[in-house]
This record gives sequence, structure tokens and C-alpha cells, in this order.
Amino acid sequence: MALDPLRLQDEKPPRAAAPGKKWVRVTKAVNGIDTEVWEEVADDAGGPQWAPRESMRLVSREVPRVDGPEKVTGRAVFTHDVRLPGMVYARVLRSRVPAAKVTLDLEPARKIQGVLAAVSLVDGDIDGEVRWLGRPIAAVAATTPELAEDGVRAIVAKYAELGFAVTEARAAADNAPKVNNRGNVIALSKNTDTKEVDEALAGSPVRVKGTWKIPVQHHASLESHGIVVDYRGGEEATVYASTQGTFTIPGDAAGRLGLKPNQVTAVVEHMGGGFGSKFGMGIEGEAACLLAKELQRPVHLLLDRASEFHAAGNRSGGEHELEAGVSPNGKIVAFKARVTRHGGVGRGSGHPLPYIYARDNAVFVEERCIHTNMDSSRAMRGPGHPQASFSMEGLMDECAYAVGMDLLEFRRINLPENKRELYMRQLEKCAELIGWRAHPHKNRPDLSDAEAKVGIGFAIARWGGGGNGQCKVEVRIAQDGSVEVLSGTQDLGTGTRTYCTTIVAEELGLELGQVRARIGRSSFGAANASGGSTTSPSLAPSVKHAAHNARLALFEKVAPLLGAKASELEVRPGEIRVSASPSRRIAWKDACASLGPNGLSAQGEWQAHLASSDIGGAQAAKVRVDTLTGEVKVLEMVAVQDCGLVLNLLAARSQLQGGMVQSLSYGLFEERVVDPDLGLFLNANFEDYKIAGAQDIPAMKAVFEDDPRGVIGMSEAAIIPGHSAIANAIHNACGVRLREMPLTADKILMGLAARKKG
Repeated sequence: MALDPLRLQDEKPPRAAAPGKKWVRVTKAVNGIDTEVWEEVADDAGGPQWAPRESMRLVSREVPRVDGPEKVTGRAVFTHDVRLPGMVYARVLRSRVPAAKVTLDLEPARKIQGVLAAVSLVDGDIDGEVRWLGRPIAAVAATTPELAEDGVRAIVAKYAELGFAVTEARAAADNAPKVNNRGNVIALSKNTDTKEVDEALAGSPVRVKGTWKIPVQHHASLESHGIVVDYRGGEEATVYASTQGTFTIPGDAAGRLGLKPNQVTAVVEHMGGGFGSKFGMGIEGEAACLLAKELQRPVHLLLDRASEFHAAGNRSGGEHELEAGVSPNGKIVAFKARVTRHGGVGRGSGHPLPYIYARDNAVFVEERCIHTNMDSSRAMRGPGHPQASFSMEGLMDECAYAVGMDLLEFRRINLPENKRELYMRQLEKCAELIGWRAHPHKNRPDLSDAEAKVGIGFAIARWGGGGNGQCKVEVRIAQDGSVEVLSGTQDLGTGTRTYCTTIVAEELGLELGQVRARIGRSSFGAANASGGSTTSPSLAPSVKHAAHNARLALFEKVAPLLGAKASELEVRPGEIRVSASPSRRIAWKDACASLGPNGLSAQGEWQAHLASSDIGGAQAAKVRVDTLTGEVKVLEMVAVQDCGLVLNLLAARSQLQGGMVQSLSYGLFEERVVDPDLGLFLNANFEDYKIAGAQDIPAMKAVFEDDPRGVIGMSEAAIIPGHSAIANAIHNACGVRLREMPLTADKILMGLAARKKG
């Protein structure tokens, strides 16, 4: 069993490993943020091993999702679908002002026929003071959703308004209203002074400078945040949650229900997306618990779409002011960055700049955050990396054009030596697939008078994606030959059930239909929360270990029947046989019949040698720009990714393509819009908050490299570089450098007009 992990301070373990143990670098997700730690694990290289890729029947093949039929037929039960005897429905009231002292009169709501309870959410810790727009301040439970909404409208809320700043410009201004007691502008880090960098910049023959502006993006999960709390009094409760962490729920709910964590069972049958936003219960979960405790009956509370936009987190925006000095041979010799995070009442997320490139030269980076009276940002798929990619990849292209160098060659020169071969291999493959070599203007934008112009752009990404020892798995083999694999882990829609099934079926020589994966319940074995792409590299090795142990236990039972030793047996599809004498065999069902009524059970835990970490990826985009209308059409996107052992090629390709789609949407469409004077969120709905639709999706190619390592999570890496490649392609197409997302037609037209004026 792993010992407590230690945060990674340097490249060496903190001390010598205990006997029979070894230190490994693992990845843990803290609120969705990838954090590397040292963890001491069993030195068990002689345990289960992944078979050679070419010999696998199910793992690393294209396998349809085992829960696909349930989802397409509507049988899959999401949290919103839960219906329980005596259940009531709840809705929340949001603060209509960004900063205020709030007093509530709940009695008018309680007097409405069908309204059963109303609770304040602004008592206690915040003492009636609201500091961000849309914060839930009260909740109402009623016999129908409509009556609950009537109850919310009946609440009398009085606001003693305080000064507010919902935009960063207002918050950073002199005499701005205080968002919190720490100050609106917080210095986060400064790696050195500027003298060395300023001198290197002054001596550089080529200097490139720009400011990149990054909007706030919302998670836009199709299933909104919320839970169903089944508490009827007594000493136990069941909580159905749309969450990325089954085991984050019992402790949070227990505190609100007055129970112990082991008296609360969390259930996550299916969920409709989280992307980093669904760790813990949130205010809405606390409200459901308070109502259930008062009523002692089940409470169903999921946020409506407007509340989802106001109060369920977002990807932080930011502003990156970058400058680079470049030598005549294309080497970046100096890099300077001033980074501002926009995280609402939170600090936002960021990744150290320079991102991937030019890290061994004169570098100065200063980072700060600006607080506003808006909901706090949360982790969102690759936290900090997409923001860093946008500015850094744009700077790389501008530097390459400034020295008249091929975009790929310029990147090769400025990549870190230990990653140069990896990234160049991926970039060259992207170039081949997208037609870069035949592209007519590789080293310069198209400045002709053509109405329609085509451009190509590139970008790269890195991610940890490693696993850790939190997962415990059980495999059960029944007397009738049926097999179950049990784990408390959750499936966010990424295919967790499917690879649990395929790994066990592969190990036992079975078909998919003979194995059932039971997951998403805290009464099953422990599991980590799904963040930082840590689920697959944590869970898959544990499933493999449990299946391996189940196979060995079955061999011990069957060996006497075949007159052989357990070590002499092997599985083949549908049977167990003596490896040296294949005619001595027994059918799977006959072997299981010998187990007796209790069957057998085997446990598994994380095997460090079956996982790995640290991945890279490259993407390219081809776009067409209409210079008369400014319209951008993405024609094609290509991604080349390494990620160790691919558990399910079909699902992994879906993840990579999904990342490209989400990145395209981020780059071209998505932006939170607020009115700085009125303090209003102007596009808190799916009509005005634009996301990519079917007509916006280009032809896509997703390629996985032959990577001999163990399992590594890759979905975070998929989202990081796409929008950057699109921005670079727009510049390559028409000569307009857009340093502000979304990359909209009006900005292109203004850029073209400015270029014509010189």
C-alpha cells in the first residue's frame, strides 16, 4: 500500500525507499489541477504486465462503448433522471447584484401551496454579504419544479448594494471598490529582476512584442450541476450526484446532514460532462442537503442554465504581455512576460511562461491576478495550458516571420533539447497530413488581393497525465461464469466502463458481454477524482492487477481438475488449458462451476509499472478567410498525440477529436460578456453564449504515435493547442495577427483595414 505522497520539490526522491518499496513520480489532481508528487509504492515489477500490443484481442483495439446502447435508448440514468418516492424539487435564488448586504424574507415563499421549505444560503460564514454576481442566496423545495420556481420568485430579497467591479479594468482602477479584503490586484510571482533580460533584449537584432487577451470560457456541460439527496431521517443517506469525484461527496454531504461520512453513499451512474467544474457539492449541493434534512424526504436540485453560467465556475481569462529577442539564426535569446489572470473572486489558473519553448535563455516573468465580483474560476480541461499556448504560439509565429524562417524550423531551434525529437516528429507528421509542404506561402502570410485566402498554423502541448495509488478494484467470478469488476470510480463519458470491461475480459479470455463493470458508488472500492487526466493511468493498472489476481486464483481452483500445476495453465478464448498440452482443457463455464456457490473474489491496486506520465502533442489547422466579410472557416484540423498504451482506440480518438472541437469553439466563439456599469451577465444562456455547432466542425484527423510506455491520460492535452493553431492559420492566410479571442470577423476586418493603411 502506498505511503503518503510528498510534493515534488526536485528531480530526486526525498529519501531512500523502504525495503520492498520504490519511489515513483505520480500525478494527482487537486481541484482538477495536475500536481506531481513522489509516492512510495511496492516494487512489483514481477506482477501483471501489459501484453504486446499486437497480441491483444480487446485492449488497444476499437471497442464500442459498453454503455452506448443505454445512452442512445435513453435507459441510462443521469442525476437529473433520478425519481424517488416522496421526492421534492428545489430551485435556488441568485443574487441579482454583484456585491451587497442581503436580507431575506422567506415567508411569502412558504405560504405558496405546494412549497414545503425555504432556506437561506447567506447566513453563517458570509453573514449575509454577497461578493459575486449570481451567488445562490436561498433555496426553495416544492412538490413540483414549477411550484419551486414560484416560491423562488416570492422570496423578498433586500440588497444594501456595495460598490462592485465586474470587469478587470474597473477592478484595477484607482479607488476601485474592494472585491475582498486582500485587495483587487494580487502579485503572485516574479522569477528574477529585469536587468539581464532587458540587456539581452537591447542586444537582439530582432524584437517582437505583443499583448494577448484571453476571454473567460464556460464549461457548458450539458448536464448542469446538482444532486439528489435521499435522506429520510435516521443514520444513513444516499446522494446521487453529477460529479467528477464519487468520493468527494460523502464527507461534504455528511457535514450538512449531521451524519458521518461512512453513513453517506454517493452514486454516480452516468454524468453529462464536467470538464473540471464538478469537484465537491457546491452551494447547490449544500442547499439540497439543508432542505432534505429539514423535510426528511428526497430533494432533487439541479441548476437551471442561467444559474449554471452564473455560479458553476469557468475557465479563467487573462492578459499576457510578451516580448522576445531573437538572434539572426532564429534562437530566442531573451523572453519577458507580464501575465495577468482573470479568475473572478478566485486567482485563476496559469502555466509558467515561456510555454514549452525557449526556457534555457534570459527569462523574466511577472504574474498577478485581478479579482472581480464574478464567480470564481475553476479547473477546466488543461488548466492554465490553453491560455499559455495562445500567447506563446502566437509569439513563436511572429518571431519566425520576423526572421524569415520556416515555422517548423523555428520551433525546432527553440524546443528544449530533451523534447525536440518528440515534438518535431509530431509536427512533421501534422505538416504531412495537412499539406504543409505544398502550401504556397509557408514563410510569409498571403498579402495578395484575393477574396478567399487559405492559411495553415501549428501549435504543441504538454501534459502530465500520470496516475496514483488511490484506486481499489475488485473482480468477482461467479459459479455461473459471469464476471463483475467493481470500483467506486466515475465515468464522465470518457469510456471508463468500457476499458474496465475490456481489461478484465482480455485477462480472462472472455468476450465483452461476459463481463459487467459496476462503478460509480462509494460503497465500492476507493478511487481518485477524475481530474488532470489521472483516471485511466490510476484505474486501468488497478483493474489489470485485480483481473490478474482473479485469473491466478481461478487457476489454483482448476489446476487439480486438469492434473496440472496452476503455473502451467493459460487462458484462451472461452477456456483454460495446460499450455504445454493444449488438449488438456476445460471450458470457462465448467471451470467456474467448480468454484461453489460463493465463486471467488480478487482485489487489485495500483501498479506503478503499468502506468507512465508526461506526454506531448501537436496540432495543425487549415482555415479559409473571406477578406470581404471577415468570415473564418476551419477546413481541417490534424492532431498527433502520444499517450502510452491506448486502452480503447475508438474512445481515445473521440477524446482527441472532442478536444479539437472544444478548442475550436474556444478560439472562434466563446466569451463571457458582462455590463460593467449595471453589473449584468449579458449572455448567460445557450442562445447568446456562442459555442461551435455541427456546421462549424471541420474534417479531422487524429493520430496516435506508437508509444511503448504504460497508460497515460491524454484528454487534457487534446484541448490545449487547437485554438492557437487556428489563430496562427488566420495570420498565415491574410496577414492579420489576432491577439484577442474569440477570433471573430470584425477583428479580422479591422486588422485588414489597418494593414491597408500601413
